[in-house]
Amino acid sequence: MGARLDGTVAVVTGASSGIGEATARALAGEGAHVALLARRRERLEALAGELGDGSSVHEVDVADAEAVARAIADVVARHGRLDVLVNNAGYGSMTPATGSALSEWRTMVDVNVNGVLGTTHAALDHLRRAATGERGIADVVTVSSVAGRKVSGPAVNVYAATKHAVGAFSEALRQELGTDHVRVGLVEPGLVRSELTEGQGAAQQAEAEQELGLMEPSDIADAIVYMVTRPRRTAVNEILVRPTEQAR
Repeated sequence: MGARLDGTVAVVTGASSGIGEATARALAGEGAHVALLARRRERLEALAGELGDGSSVHEVDVADAEAVARAIADVVARHGRLDVLVNNAGYGSMTPATGSALSEWRTMVDVNVNGVLGTTHAALDHLRRAATGERGIADVVTVSSVAGRKVSGPAVNVYAATKHAVGAFSEALRQELGTDHVRVGLVEPGLVRSELTEGQGAAQQAEAEQELGLMEPSDIADAIVYMVTRPRRTAVNEILVRPTEQAR
């Protein structure tokens, strides 16, 4: 018996590290050809070397909608289809609004919101077409955050706003595309070991690990794979995943 995603093609943004890297590995493990999108080519090439000939490398900044559209077109030209899109690329700057740089706010909007919009827009027609094929289903999964459900403190201000935005977009897209058999899912992680948490500083990370624990990127990849491997009749629209001891 083959893997559950044999013959499919998946695009993962932010694939050079963390959740994106773990998701690419997990999807490839289920038989998918995985297109790796991120800015850091060296890391993508190293990952592609692990995944084998079915993977491809696309050096792109998701905030550049034209570059993303070209990358998606390249994927479809190479493989002839696109079955799964994982919008994972993200950027976070957790500082109080007073004294924050406006450029940081704009970067969060450009990556977390406009990046999701641009990538999804470029992929939609291909996903709808794939859903008419033998498998009969296609998937869009966006990695959001617990902050997309609840503002847990003042420092998450713009980050939380971007995650609320993609949640609303995903829900509207779900309502629109269900009859086309394109499933739309949202995964909302709590604290995960990543460059974002590591960027908070060693002391803060050590405190978070001691008090709450940190999930591993593979924990979130598992949730994504669960979503996209359900039977055609079943759509999992949201998965909220927290460390066991994380209260909010």
